[in-house]
Amino acid sequence: MQNQKILENRINIKFKNKRLLSLSLIHKSFNLLSNNEKLEFLGDRVLALVLSKKLFNLYPYESEGNIDKKFASLVNRKTCLKISKNLELEKFLILGNTYKKNLKIEDKILADACEALIGAVYLDSGVKVVENFILKYWNKEIKNSDIIHFSSLFFIN
Repeated sequence: MQNQKILENRINIKFKNKRLLSLSLIHKSFNLLSNNEKLEFLGDRVLALVLSKKLFNLYPYESEGNIDKKFASLVNRKTCLKISKNLELEKFLILGNTYKKNLKIEDKILADACEALIGAVYLDSGVKVVENFILKYWNKEIKNSDIIHFSSLFFIN
């Protein structure tokens, strides 16, 4: 519980329903029935909605194809992993004994936990709060997506 307070302070969101925050941090290796998988499913969709809207508004004259490339770079496992590490979610995850023995948590588990946290924020606090959360932590990545696209226009792999 103390750990969760630290996470709430870190993300600057106070959960009304602490159970949602707890659930977002429980990996299926700890509890097969009550874990973060469904929150991760929801968080994935919320992340997609928020970032789609942001890109749509940021690039009104871009083609759908160009916006889609930017979008793909923002919602992939690598980016979610980066955000998860930035938030140090590995310190808060509740894992089963199999994973507790490992010194390094798998990238997929960390990326999924990031999406589960987004799902929990959405359910607890609504669209506006989760949108602010996502845009705060993805801001640098959104800016980088433009640089990546720009450089790909001039450099052929």
